[in-house]
Amino acid sequence: MAFRKTTSPTAREDMISGYLFIAPALIVLTLFVFWPIVQIIWLSFHEWSVITPEKPWVGLENYRNLTKTRDFPIALRNTVWLSVGVVPIQTLIGLFLAVIANQKIRGRGFFRMAFYFPSISSTVVISVIFLWMYQQNGLINFILRKVGLPTPMPPWMSNPNGVIAMALKPLGVDHLNPWLAGPSVALLSIMMMIIWTSVGGTMVIFLAGLQGLSQDVYEAAALDGATATQQFWQITVPLLKPIIFFVVTLGLIGTFQVFDQIFVMSQGAPAKTTLTLGYLVYQEGFTNFAMGYASAIAIALFLIILAIYFVQRSVLRTDQ
Repeated sequence: MAFRKTTSPTAREDMISGYLFIAPALIVLTLFVFWPIVQIIWLSFHEWSVITPEKPWVGLENYRNLTKTRDFPIALRNTVWLSVGVVPIQTLIGLFLAVIANQKIRGRGFFRMAFYFPSISSTVVISVIFLWMYQQNGLINFILRKVGLPTPMPPWMSNPNGVIAMALKPLGVDHLNPWLAGPSVALLSIMMMIIWTSVGGTMVIFLAGLQGLSQDVYEAAALDGATATQQFWQITVPLLKPIIFFVVTLGLIGTFQVFDQIFVMSQGAPAKTTLTLGYLVYQEGFTNFAMGYASAIAIALFLIILAIYFVQRSVLRTDQ
């Protein structure tokens, strides 16, 4: 005897109500997220100069040009150096500040606000301020001169020399591969600004994770004679591993998408040593009017970020 599955009127009404509630969000996501993604994928197989309606099919030609042109490898190298320099430092400093802000000290509310304030400030305004500070007669060089330290020549944002190559040059090491020469002084200047503006948000995430840890584990460790340093490395860090994975993932995504700081401070100069993938997409699409090629770069950037995410996820699962 076959039983026929029926849906009660109440369950049907609940289902319809649920779809009606999520319909506005689905419409917004479809119009402003999913449909643009589909359009970018479709456009990456076409050639479009933006100013003409014709979009001839070119197949994989835009993707082949990624390895043929010089700008994409340069932008990829600069973006990798940006991520390698920013993400570990901002993660460590953010964790250190979170541990301090989690202590029961007087005025910790003020310190939390002070640490977090740069993260909610306008990136464009901060970039303009740092651009002034990095000038030859700016605040940073003024402080360096006062304490007797040398200042870079050419000045910070005009210096295309790699920092690793500069450090090895007195040792007689010359003609390093561009990938090994390190970020330029100009890119290093932008990296320091990004770290300063991002550690506050990282601190808040770690602070939420610290406040969610059970104190029973620490009390048991203290009874066993564990020092504060041992508790931090053997209890706090392992328990915060999912938070660390989340922070590092967000940091990598953010550094691979850096655009506004580059646009305000350098626009890829000097000598393309601050050219990043995010800015290259804008440059090819809205300066060179090669929207199909820009779409291919955007897809490649997405695939790189996705691959990094899966590598991080596999590493985290291996450690557990």
